[in-house]
Amino acid sequence: MKRLYRFMSFVLSLISAAMLGLAAGAVWMLPVAYRQGATAWLAIPVGAVLGWTIARWISPRRRAAPWLAAAATLLAAVYANVLIASLQLAGSLGLGLTETMRTAGPAMLWSLAGLGTPHWQWIWFVAGAAVAALTARRLSRPAS
Repeated sequence: MKRLYRFMSFVLSLISAAMLGLAAGAVWMLPVAYRQGATAWLAIPVGAVLGWTIARWISPRRRAAPWLAAAATLLAAVYANVLIASLQLAGSLGLGLTETMRTAGPAMLWSLAGLGTPHWQWIWFVAGAAVAALTARRLSRPAS
């Protein structure tokens, strides 16, 4: 019974971290769309906030929290880039955002996001994931 509880707790932590990463990516997209330029450096504060949130609220155990925080930060970066690609495509086609996302599909948006992201931005994304992992590790308590 204890194993089932731990497994379900971990699954719920994974889902919660993914939802936090997607929400952070959507918020991250706003300054990128406003400035119409690269704001990859935002990975550092986004990673710190996700690391703090995951360590305090989602997974307070030391083993899982850093990995969940780093994965959520990378998910936020990817999602923000996909949303920006969607916005650019919607603007060029003169369609709404949801209609563009539905029509283009995930594979095309993923490809456009990959093409629109310079390789140097991934350095910021990895640094943000490292900040998230270090923040979560420092704030989480030892595993029981």
